[in-house]
Formats: sequence, C-alpha cells, structure tokens
Amino acid sequence: MGPRRCTRTGCSQAAVATLTYDYGDSVVILGPLATYAEPHSYDLCAEHATRLSAPQGWQVVRLASATAEPPEPSVDDLVALAEAVREVGTRPVTQEPAEPPRPSLRLVRPDHP
Repeated sequence: MGPRRCTRTGCSQAAVATLTYDYGDSVVILGPLATYAEPHSYDLCAEHATRLSAPQGWQVVRLASATAEPPEPSVDDLVALAEAVREVGTRPVTQEPAEPPRPSLRLVRPDHP
C-alpha cells in the first residue's frame, strides 16, 4: 500500500492535506494530512488544497499549512532557547515533601470549650 492519493475525481497526486466539513457550524477545515484515512474526511493534494473554496456562507479554516515548509528558527529564537535552558540549569534543586500536610480538624462540643 503506497501513499494516500488525492480524493478529487481524476487526480492521482499524493495527498498532503485533509479536508473535514463541520456542517453544524458551516465550516470547512483544512489541515495537515491526517494520520489515517477517515470515512467522513477527504485527502487532498497540494494543488487542490491550495485551490479549495467553500460553499457560499461557509467559512474556511486553514490549520498549519501542510504544503509549506516550517520556517527555520531565527538567531533570536536560538538565543532565547539557550538563555531559557541556562536559567533552568542555574536554579537550585529543592526537594518537595512527598505528601502535602493534611489540615487537622478538631471537634468542639458547644458545652466544652
């Protein structure tokens, strides 16, 4: 069994995105290719995912792009990560009690102080 194919009629391209309809909210959701094929969702190739349109009055929600490469981390991202790791590494290690102390209750009868 090879890669999943686009479910559009006549298309034999590899699927890269999954389309799902939310009929209750009139929303079309397009996201990355689902882990496995669902009976009520549709797998689309990059071209059909890009050209997707919704019925009139419906909203299209595009989740993380399945067709675009994720951006490379910037120098600022890497410096911030290094500083966060350094900060955690300099914190003193404290041991927490195994169990938090339980509140104690004392019964008091109205005739005894």
